[in-house]
Amino acid sequence: MSPEPATPTRTDVVLCWHMHQPEYRESASDRYQQPWTYLHGIKDYTDMAAAIEAIPEARAVVNFSPTLLEQIDDYARRLRAYLDRGEELPDPVLAWLAAEQLPADPETRARIAAQGLRANELRLIARFAPYARLAALARQAKDDAGILPYLSEQFFFDLLVWHHLAWCGESLRTGDDRVRLLMAQGTGFDRDQRRLLLAVIADALAGIIPRYRALAEQGRVELSVTPYSHPILPLLLDLDSAREAAPDLPLPHCHYPGGEARARDQLMRARAVFTRFFGAAPAGCWPSEGALSEAAVKLIGAAGFRWTASGQAVLRNSRGPADREAPCIHHVYRLKELTPACFFRDDGLSDKIGFTYATWHAEDAVADLVHHLENIDGACHDRQHRVVSIILDGENCWEHYPHNGEFFLHALYQALGRHPRFRLTTFSGASANASTPLPLTRLVTGSWVYGTLTTWIGDPDKNRAWEMLCAAKTVYDEVLAAGELDAGHRELAQRQLALCEASDWFWWFGDYNPAATVAEFDALFRDHLGQLYRLLGRPLPAELASIQFMGSGTPELGGVMRRGQDG
Repeated sequence: MSPEPATPTRTDVVLCWHMHQPEYRESASDRYQQPWTYLHGIKDYTDMAAAIEAIPEARAVVNFSPTLLEQIDDYARRLRAYLDRGEELPDPVLAWLAAEQLPADPETRARIAAQGLRANELRLIARFAPYARLAALARQAKDDAGILPYLSEQFFFDLLVWHHLAWCGESLRTGDDRVRLLMAQGTGFDRDQRRLLLAVIADALAGIIPRYRALAEQGRVELSVTPYSHPILPLLLDLDSAREAAPDLPLPHCHYPGGEARARDQLMRARAVFTRFFGAAPAGCWPSEGALSEAAVKLIGAAGFRWTASGQAVLRNSRGPADREAPCIHHVYRLKELTPACFFRDDGLSDKIGFTYATWHAEDAVADLVHHLENIDGACHDRQHRVVSIILDGENCWEHYPHNGEFFLHALYQALGRHPRFRLTTFSGASANASTPLPLTRLVTGSWVYGTLTTWIGDPDKNRAWEMLCAAKTVYDEVLAAGELDAGHRELAQRQLALCEASDWFWWFGDYNPAATVAEFDALFRDHLGQLYRLLGRPLPAELASIQFMGSGTPELGGVMRRGQDG
């Protein structure tokens, strides 16, 4: 059934799912330090595509970070190289799954047991009786390492298999005969069966980018991109811009040198990666964490993007006193004379999907969301073109939903695609429907998190990380100005600098965040900075040899949760 033709009285609704994982590869070995890219690949990226493929009325914007695209492609190629030619696997968790024999040392066995527990207890562990039994033993071993010698090698292999079977999305679990066969066996998985599971993972990952490309070519989705390594563009351009929304915020004792050139490189590098994978240039840029400033919007337009977006709180901070009280904010905006159309997400509706509806019956949750949309449509009824933007993380909330959100997503696409008062569309589609975007005379720098940039700057640890990055950038500029690098090494150093600029380091640094997660990102940040110094031919600062950042928060209470403790 096709959507009804658009009419002037319908309200446009845009669902935008943002897919992102940071660069998890260690610079020296090119081995992955965390498995979240491929685990989300076999669960969320496959299921999100399957839901759109299954519902003819479905329309959505799907945003990918370029470093995620590169890692999906790398995993798929290297898994296939292992299966076809026996080449080394790039990820320790996958290597354990493939091993003929597991290391017998207690440290490795403890790591395997801990990895086997890194899944949602209710939705991914308790749901499957064999996995629940294995996890109970793994939990005992985690609490009492003395139990480890009494657990057989087969126990650890079975735990690894079930960990991956549980992470498989609903579309794989129900649609792939190999997965059904493995789940039916229950326990006692031999090497051939584990190899079969690796083939499932390889095939699923290899299919992700082509599936989304096909959906885009069919007009079912619009694909968009973030800056290359997911940096906070306003902070690259001007650290002081963080004070526009938080005037008393403590800042690092440095300014990031040459930030405008770096922001341009991040945007152009993103366009190049996106075009390589999807065969066409993106029309839109969802800036990392929805972080925008006036200077960032100008650069996004200059890079060739026709739309961008942020959070509702940014719009609230940016509107004049009279506009702030207006009942309807759901429009397409244009900042001054700048090119990109600007969209601002409905924070309430987006957060309901992200944090509230997981415990609701799917039909009740969708009915509630539609009710809110009908109220918005009524409040905006006599105003010009309306668009409600629902934008959220497209990967982490689903493990809290029954069946990885399958029931909710199918009901959502059907309800919105068939509703007589709404037009389910994309940001490019909404832009085309808006003959005259509403003018925005200023934009206060901020993000989709609280409308500020305080998640990435202002805390002593975050500021310290910026100072370390500023110092590395100063050395980078000196080496390039001296002409010490040939073209090939200059490109390697430029990409490495981009990885050091990623937002993820600054997100996780801060004492309020979980200690284990902070430790992981501390090690990766220092590794990437160290590789930059090595590429520049300069000695590594002593501070890179020791832990710099530590957290003491709990996984449940540590800071603002976006990816959570599990990637």
